[in-house]
Parts: sequence; structure tokens; C-alpha cells
Amino acid sequence: MKKNKILSLNSLIFLLIGIALGFLLSPNDSNSKLEYGETGLPKNCRAIIRSNYVGYRLGEFDADGALDSINRNCGEFGYSWN
Repeated sequence: MKKNKILSLNSLIFLLIGIALGFLLSPNDSNSKLEYGETGLPKNCRAIIRSNYVGYRLGEFDADGALDSINRNCGEFGYSWN
């Protein structure tokens, strides 16, 4: 029983070290949350995609316009990539 507690404690320590290293070494993701500028326009791809989706669902944009905006801003050479 004591051996299982030691193994469990060692496993927990390694897990906590791994999680801490993961947070420290992971790159900063600029698309991890919605970001809007002072004028209310989307600043990152997550916000652009959300705005286009909502605009399409409300009938403000057609599908081609929404997809073109996403491709222009968040595509391979998009303006919103860091």
C-alpha cells in the first residue's frame, strides 16, 4: 500500500511539472479569445469568423461574401494573422 502511495505521489508531481512546463513553453495564441478594436471591428480571426457567421445568420451577408471575408483576413496570407 505504501508503494502505491509513493507511485501516486510521484505521478502527481510529474503531472504538475508537465502542466507547468506546458503553460510556460506554449506560444501565445492571439486567437484564443474574441478581440475587437476601439471602433468595434474585429481584430483577430476568431472575431472575424464570429462576425461573419452572425452577419450571415442575420441575413446581412451572403455566403460568398462571408467566406471571401474570412479568406481575405484569415486565409494563408490573411491580414489578421500575426
